[in-house]
Amino acid sequence: MQPDYKNWIPKGMVEGAFFCCALCLVLSCVFWRLQLLAGIVLLLSSLCAGWTGWKLFGMYRAFDFHGKRSVSRNIIEAVASQVDLPDGGVGLDVGCGSGALTIACAKRNPQARMVGVDIWAKAYSSFSQQLCERNAKAEGVENVSFQLGNALNLDFPTEHFDVVTSNYVYHNIPGRNRQTILLETLRVLRKGGLFVIHDVFTTQKYGDMNAFIALLNQMGYKEARLVPTDDGLFLPKKEAARLGVQGSALLVGRK
Repeated sequence: MQPDYKNWIPKGMVEGAFFCCALCLVLSCVFWRLQLLAGIVLLLSSLCAGWTGWKLFGMYRAFDFHGKRSVSRNIIEAVASQVDLPDGGVGLDVGCGSGALTIACAKRNPQARMVGVDIWAKAYSSFSQQLCERNAKAEGVENVSFQLGNALNLDFPTEHFDVVTSNYVYHNIPGRNRQTILLETLRVLRKGGLFVIHDVFTTQKYGDMNAFIALLNQMGYKEARLVPTDDGLFLPKKEAARLGVQGSALLVGRK
């Protein structure tokens, strides 16, 4: 049995963009003679939807875990390589999706255990707890478990885990202060514990991360820093921009 880590870009999102393109194109033809302005607007909308669909299709191909470009797999392995758990330790992966990072961390740390949590939202309906468990079984990994959990309010005691990690999750949560989400994740980390969080840390999405790192230092965190991964470490800058993940970085340090 082979693991199935799905795709970071939902197929329905790509199909939806192309459907909107086709619909707007048809409507523009209908309205062109009846109302020129409406026809022009619909034509422009069609072109915009088509461009979006084409870009999403390119991202879909790139983020195919078992595809030729191996972008997803390379990123997962690179993030997991930063995770070091003590003997008997427990790590938490927030927003585990199909379980790829959780399982990769567990494989690298057989002396410890990983827990993956996710809300498995409708936008990613192909992901589920059962899928994660099947993938762990396919990989022959037993030191891992999965459960329902929300990054906004983690159902774990304070200072419960030796490591917390996440990959490309928080920037997808709309309408929230993402620095607050980071603090909630760090809340469940034990003193001396390691955090390895990979995301798109742009000012637009996260605000002033330099100020946030300064805050962590004031709170007693050690070696807190941002390590850019879109400069060739994980992805070349041009590819990161093409895939819409420019500004990618690792937030790492210890509590």
